[in-house]
Amino acid sequence: MSRDVERSETETASPALSGPFRYGDRVQLTGPKGRLNTITLVDGGEFHSHRGMIRHSELVGLPDGSVLRNSNDEEYLALRPLLSDFVMSMPRGAAIVYPKDAAQILSLADIFPGARVVEAGVGSGALSLHLLRGVGSEGRLFSFERRDEFAEIASSNIEAFSGSVPDNWSVTVGDLQEVLPATCEAGSIDRVVLDMLAPWECVGVAAEALKPGGVIICYVATVTQLSRVAEELRRSGLYTHPQASETMVRGWHVEGLAVRPDHRMVAHTGFLITARRLAPGTQLPQLKRRASKGEFTDEDLAAWMPDLVEGGESEWTPESIGQWSKSDKVLRKKAREAQKLAAQRASGSEDAVFGAAAEDAAPTAE
Repeated sequence: MSRDVERSETETASPALSGPFRYGDRVQLTGPKGRLNTITLVDGGEFHSHRGMIRHSELVGLPDGSVLRNSNDEEYLALRPLLSDFVMSMPRGAAIVYPKDAAQILSLADIFPGARVVEAGVGSGALSLHLLRGVGSEGRLFSFERRDEFAEIASSNIEAFSGSVPDNWSVTVGDLQEVLPATCEAGSIDRVVLDMLAPWECVGVAAEALKPGGVIICYVATVTQLSRVAEELRRSGLYTHPQASETMVRGWHVEGLAVRPDHRMVAHTGFLITARRLAPGTQLPQLKRRASKGEFTDEDLAAWMPDLVEGGESEWTPESIGQWSKSDKVLRKKAREAQKLAAQRASGSEDAVFGAAAEDAAPTAE
């Protein structure tokens, strides 16, 4: 088939996740020095750098994984971004769940095709995209977010990646403890994923929604949060003994005989703690183990967790655990960026939103 015929068939088609490039697709261009630039293909668009220019029309119709030359005759590799590439370069309102942690969540929580999953703390939508992949078209993802700005950014990012808002996904704005019982029937949920400041506050309502044997998994940033949610899972008597872990990824430089670890690595990003829902009325057997110097009392816990002390701090704030949120001005900017990507993804038009240019620089590969 000739290139011209391929263009005529793809120029007006809806965005695709595979196959020849089409208007509305996201394309990752790798330059001569390994720098990555992610663009959205729009009719009449151009990608410019100090090394030259590439017209978007030159990419339309090319197969994924093609190499083309810019106006200065320098080669660029064109690939459709993977999900992990997209989430690392998409507009962010809140800190994202990194791909290494998202992969562990899908594995440890056993997110399966057809599962009904509750996600609380949608943030920028990175984890939502992974969960939607896991549940497949037959499953259902119920996302909950307390802030309108984050819900808006997440919705636009998911639309930008998928081409439209999936039919099996919903995002509800509100406090999980209040809106979950009204949204999901008791005992109808297979998995609950909590990525929030104080997940221990939602242990009870999550148990009501979960089926017996269902999994709760919490993503927390600090050891204080980790300890607090573990103790609440135990105290509730509704779950199995919790298990905690963290994931570190270290890349390797492999070139000929030069084989060594990379100088940088993605180390601590957060902790994962999981437990399973017990059947109603079941009492979990106590673990038999020798007494040790590590045994603790309620007074010890109260000293470590002030919110357990009568008259102590009852609310956890992001600042109290070293987390800082972005200003409203920055969030509005990120929301506009996400909406622009979603509109370009859907229409393939450079004038879809604000008449802005389509290019946005992704993190470098170096």
